[in-house]
Amino acid sequence: MKKTIGIVGFGVIGQRWAAAFSHAGHSVRVYDRSADQEAGFRQLLPSLLADLDAVRPPRDTEPGEIVLFASMADAMAGVDFVQENGPENLEIKRTLLPQIEACVGDDVIIASSSSALLVSEMQTECRIPGRIVLGHPFNPAHLMPLVEVVGGKLTDSEAVVAAKALYEEIGKKPVVMNREITGHLALRLMGAMWREAIALVRDGVASVEDVDRAFVYGPGPKWTLQGSFISNQLNATGMEDFLRKYGPTYQAIWDTLLDAKLDEETIAAVTKSTAAAVGDRSQDQLKAEREAGLVAILNDVARHGAL
Repeated sequence: MKKTIGIVGFGVIGQRWAAAFSHAGHSVRVYDRSADQEAGFRQLLPSLLADLDAVRPPRDTEPGEIVLFASMADAMAGVDFVQENGPENLEIKRTLLPQIEACVGDDVIIASSSSALLVSEMQTECRIPGRIVLGHPFNPAHLMPLVEVVGGKLTDSEAVVAAKALYEEIGKKPVVMNREITGHLALRLMGAMWREAIALVRDGVASVEDVDRAFVYGPGPKWTLQGSFISNQLNATGMEDFLRKYGPTYQAIWDTLLDAKLDEETIAAVTKSTAAAVGDRSQDQLKAEREAGLVAILNDVARHGAL
């Protein structure tokens, strides 16, 4: 069913959310404090939609209209759902969310794209805190399927269910968290791996290039298709057998995991090794290679993935 989606905050994340909702056939109404976003976005939009064409099933409907407005009240008029993409700052969120509430109907869910803030702390000043949820995407947000969904202490469970359903309808792969935790789900998993990776580089165990190569050509492909649990259980007759056989090895690794503090010495070591791995490739080149590769990978995961 076609909906009208409100986008508040139209930076990198907001623009890609707009493309994703539009591609699914929904109308999109946008507000951003800056008035100079539209020209650049109109140039970018065809490539964003082309990316989505490559990874989403063909649709009968044309992309929904995306309209930018000079005022929040005009932009939010008549919307069915709001995706908020303001700065990652708790005080700004506490101010911004009630401003959005004042412009929408009482039954409209407001989802924040916050990458680390807790909903319980963001919804404290809201008139209807039960409708505030987290809807955290991953970059590049139009392509990456994952959206983390969780409510705060005052969020109604129905709001979480409805947000999850909308994200699924536009082709995302939402995960619902049973409770809040700093960094949500995927960033915590990434953070655990990256802490060890940074420590290995800092201590001279391996270079950035070899650490990344170990992941890309080791667990990366299997985990991409099946996740860590299903992938690991295939290395034995099942999960219990795997844990009993290889548990001592993992326990020995866990007992000797390194710690990483982002002090000046660590930052310098990681920056130097990353520069060597990047070589003369530009940021734009690396981003283009990432986007092209993601299209192929996501299509393979859609065909062969276990989850």
